[in-house]
Amino acid sequence: MDTSEDMGTGTRRFRAKRDAILAAAAEAINEQSARGMTFADVARRVGLNTTSVTYYFRRKEDLAAAAFEHTLDRLTEMLEDAATLPTPRDRVARFLSLNMARLHRIAAGTDTQLAVLSDLRATEEPIRSRLMAGWQRVFRLTRNLWGEPASRLQKDLNSARAHVLLENSFWLPYWITRYDPAQYDRVENRLMDVFAHGIAGPGAAWSPLLLDLTHEEAEPGRAAFLLAATRLINALGYRGASVQRIASELNVTKGSFYHHLDAKDELVLACYQRTFGTISAAQDMADALGGTHWQRLASTIATLLDVQFAESAPLLRTTALAGLPPGDREAMVERWNRIARRYAGTIMDGVAEGSCRPVDALIAAQALTSLQNAAFDMRKWAGTMARDRAVAMYASTLLFGLFDDRMANDGG
Repeated sequence: MDTSEDMGTGTRRFRAKRDAILAAAAEAINEQSARGMTFADVARRVGLNTTSVTYYFRRKEDLAAAAFEHTLDRLTEMLEDAATLPTPRDRVARFLSLNMARLHRIAAGTDTQLAVLSDLRATEEPIRSRLMAGWQRVFRLTRNLWGEPASRLQKDLNSARAHVLLENSFWLPYWITRYDPAQYDRVENRLMDVFAHGIAGPGAAWSPLLLDLTHEEAEPGRAAFLLAATRLINALGYRGASVQRIASELNVTKGSFYHHLDAKDELVLACYQRTFGTISAAQDMADALGGTHWQRLASTIATLLDVQFAESAPLLRTTALAGLPPGDREAMVERWNRIARRYAGTIMDGVAEGSCRPVDALIAAQALTSLQNAAFDMRKWAGTMARDRAVAMYASTLLFGLFDDRMANDGG
């Protein structure tokens, strides 16, 4: 072998080992969050010692950043591929198809997970600015799947569509495991049907009732901690929202935190329980009001989006799952799935009475779960317009479909 061949072989080995380390880091980030990931754990997953990992990445922060950048690069590749097709519907279908093909390869053991991006804002400078610029590029590419907007309203709607599409692609890995890989093609078709045509039945109007979810807190001090923690975890991820930062948000000591809660994991679980209670209360109240099942669904979604955009008492995002121990994480995912199954029941009853389209209710419900969960990140977007318009526009993406322009034509 000549020198050039030897160098080529060495380069391939270097890249292969580096790729294996990145794949192991992505798994660790998804299980433990970026701050919870350790060199020792990554090395164990790859069959190396810690010193060998540091040869490729000097600091843990550099390894996490590289894993995030790999995710952003893969998303960029898929979006650029999708952008070559002629219509918005073709482009969205292609992006979904590429995501589903990747999940199929992961199930077959021929591809690896991508690192979830929930900890981007908790990274340190200058890494954070670089990663956030990458995320903004991904978001713009996604929004461009709908083409150049003809008006400000159209741009606002396209931003909502892009966010819902991306967030659904991030939520897919959490629920796709409930299906046999042989069913992935069917899942893709049924999910694309919801994306294309929505859930509303023929002639269904957007006229939700906002439900009053206010109630007396048994422990106001504890409730204040839960709300502060929820806001910070949503914004900074599980590890980014430290106990000290939560206490500082409320202008109290860390000792006050431990007066109400024993540990950080207990705090996150309590935040999730408050979130599940809020969602269940909205579903209960909508059912108690009666009316068509479409009306009940629309009122529930509108109320929860209003809660998310208000920011005063938001729902805890699923991004906090990465920081929990495996048993707790699985229990919380199962609780999210129970929420989704209740949505599915409402949709099924709506299909039976004709107020909702015939859709795969279980798949449509997972898409709605993603929508309500992710809305917190769009609160600044929502703050640029009247709240009822923001709620209607964001909800329309799935209730009427990703290509329905009524909200851009008259604002709903």
